[in-house]
Amino acid sequence: QVEESAISLWNWTVTKHTGCVLNDEQRAKLRFVACRLVCLCEGSDPPEGTIRRQILMSTKTGKGWIDIGKADVADGFLEVAMNSIEKLYAKLLKGSDGEADIHMHKADAEKNIFKVLSYQAESVFAQGDFQKAVMCVQRCKDMLMKLPKETCYLTILCYNFGVETYEWKRYEQSSFWLSQSYDIGKMDLKYSVGKEMQAKVLRLLATAYFEWDCSLYLDKALEAISLANQENLHPAGCFLKIKILLKSGASDEDINSAVAEFLHHEMSLDFCLNTAKLLLEHGRESVGFDFLKSVAERFESSPDLGKITLLHIEFLLQNKRELLAKQKVEEIIIGHYTRKQLLPEALNQLHIVLWDRAAKHYEAKSYSEALQWYNYSVSFYTPGQIDQNLAKLQRNMASCYLNLKQIDKAKEAVKEAERCDPNSIFTKFSVYKIAVMEKDTEKAMEAVIEMGKLVEKSSQHEDKLSVDENTGTNLLSLAAQIALENEQQVVAIKAFEYLSEHLQDCQQLFAALKCLVRLVLSKVMAENEEKRDEDISSMLAYLTLAHKKLAVSFTKEKFTGDMRILDAHWFRKVAWNLAVRFRDYPEKMRDFFLLSFKLSQFCPSDKAVLIAQKTCLLMAAAVDLEMGRQQETPSKQMELLTQSLQHLQACKEIWKVLKLTGDFAKDPTETLLLLYEFEARSKLNDPTLHKLMESVWEQPQVEVKTLEIIASLAMESPARYPVLCKKALRSALNLHRKQAVIDTAKYSKCLHSLINLSLPTGLMDLDAGVLQEVWDYFEDALSVVISTDAYPEMEILWLLTRAWNTGIFQYTVGKYKEAEQWCGLGMRFLNHLGSLKKSYE
Repeated sequence: QVEESAISLWNWTVTKHTGCVLNDEQRAKLRFVACRLVCLCEGSDPPEGTIRRQILMSTKTGKGWIDIGKADVADGFLEVAMNSIEKLYAKLLKGSDGEADIHMHKADAEKNIFKVLSYQAESVFAQGDFQKAVMCVQRCKDMLMKLPKETCYLTILCYNFGVETYEWKRYEQSSFWLSQSYDIGKMDLKYSVGKEMQAKVLRLLATAYFEWDCSLYLDKALEAISLANQENLHPAGCFLKIKILLKSGASDEDINSAVAEFLHHEMSLDFCLNTAKLLLEHGRESVGFDFLKSVAERFESSPDLGKITLLHIEFLLQNKRELLAKQKVEEIIIGHYTRKQLLPEALNQLHIVLWDRAAKHYEAKSYSEALQWYNYSVSFYTPGQIDQNLAKLQRNMASCYLNLKQIDKAKEAVKEAERCDPNSIFTKFSVYKIAVMEKDTEKAMEAVIEMGKLVEKSSQHEDKLSVDENTGTNLLSLAAQIALENEQQVVAIKAFEYLSEHLQDCQQLFAALKCLVRLVLSKVMAENEEKRDEDISSMLAYLTLAHKKLAVSFTKEKFTGDMRILDAHWFRKVAWNLAVRFRDYPEKMRDFFLLSFKLSQFCPSDKAVLIAQKTCLLMAAAVDLEMGRQQETPSKQMELLTQSLQHLQACKEIWKVLKLTGDFAKDPTETLLLLYEFEARSKLNDPTLHKLMESVWEQPQVEVKTLEIIASLAMESPARYPVLCKKALRSALNLHRKQAVIDTAKYSKCLHSLINLSLPTGLMDLDAGVLQEVWDYFEDALSVVISTDAYPEMEILWLLTRAWNTGIFQYTVGKYKEAEQWCGLGMRFLNHLGSLKKSYE
């Protein structure tokens, strides 16, 4: 039952051989299973049919594994097949009835053995066992006398081995297999592979010898290729023979003889041209040029005759025989207009040769010679013809004329280029070069703008017919360079602006932006005030673009981190310097400081960078505050103050980090942050202002000046915080009193402000508590006045006057007692007046 199932599986696999039901590997695996099962079911004395089935199944299974590249799996099955063949042969001999039966059984066994041996040869060859493969093939070869029909098969098998080892560059093994293939092919002409195949084997054998070691196996290579050509003359054989002769250094006479072998045979023009190239490339000018002449005569009526002349020209130029080459070109030109024209392919190739020769002269600065070769190319175009290649040709000629200082001829050439290809960036560039040479700034600017637009168009539409963006930016770079060399800065600026918009390479982009900043800055410094604003805005735009590109530059593999940091430092320092330089333009100054801060974020956060960041943000906040003070529109003022607060918050974060890096006891940053924040929040009527001041009152060492400024800001419009103002002034007075020697000028001024705030002028009906508070201020003042002679006299007079007037106001409302007290207080100050005492007594 198992055997029947295995046979059914085998048969099913066979029926699925056609179509795409099973692939080769799946088929090999199914055969493997079926074959194994059949072998396992074999008895001690299987019948003939069973053994024959095993031979068939084992052989095909082994071949299947070889075909899918698993030769090692095949070996076992091929061994089973070989054993089964021997077993079958022995069984058949036992039942034979005479010599005829024995002969028939032996022939049948030999056929099967030959097949299995050939498969074993394939298997061991695939596994790299050269010696075993040779043994298997030799056994097969020995059997060919009895199996002559297998000659062709074994020949091709050896040839395939030779091809594979040749491809693996195992030339020794390849030459062996190819020799075997050729020898086997000669054993029985009736069943031979034929002369063409034999010649093919010999050509590959010659090639193997040639590539193996030409110096050692030259004779063998020549012998093999000569035999190949005798068997079947083929262009490849002729070509290879000449190649081998050239490599061996054979004489011109020997090479001529080899060439003569195929001249009387029908060979294609391309083959003849390739042979001529081979001869000329190996320096055999005499043989090569003679051969070309004979080829030209042979193909005189061919439409491809121009190919021969073209090759002749190319090799004349390679051998520096330029005069003869020119004569040939002139002959072609005459023939083009008198007899017959070159085919388009040959004409295109001729143009390439002519342009290449012209370009070599141009590089050597032989501009007149270059023009002569370009003029040859022009000769093939008809008047009025529109062609992009003609436009390119005219542009090249214009470049030659420019170098020869022949401006008018250059203009004519460019005009012709514009007619043929008006929208080419190369044509615009040619126009530009002439404009720069003629110092025509306006026309040069127009050309640069048109070039820039073409680059923009190509980047937007990705139109292959338009200019390639890299080419466009390269031309704009060159245009900028030419403008700088000719001292046309305005034109250079425009070129750099387009470059900065379209350059993809980070290094080139930053170089362009640096040039722009330098150029525009030098322009700004030479301008009057009215024209500066636009250029300052341009520099802001350049630095903003630098910041944007630095932000994405780390994704570029070619732009390393170190390079990015160096560029970031350069741009941040420039932004800082520009902020300082343009301090008369507050808004621009702020923007430059902010840009410097943003650019510094791409730099390592060392102490110097942190200080720079802190200063940038402080300056930006200060500028916004200053502009806010001057702004009359409430909404705009609020916007500026809010911006200032944002800068201050960022600055405070940096300041926290910076303080950890060293001693900043004398640094005024803490005070400035406090004052700026107080001003912004007070003018914004920020509810968190009181919370901010609580931290100030808790500080043990707040400077008097800081408190006085806070007091002033608390009442500066639109802010109005009298309670905070009074508290700040009182704190300031306390600090003044604590000093060893009171600064009476500052003290008097502070007290003046506090009394003014507490005792508004003109108010008669005052609360008793307020009057008492103010009375205490006067008492404090009097105590200081008594204790020093340095109290300013005008301040004493002011105190006297305010106290007296307060008394008069009290008298007016009928408060006589209070009036007497206040007037008396005023008179107590009278005694301390100097020269003014008599006037007020």
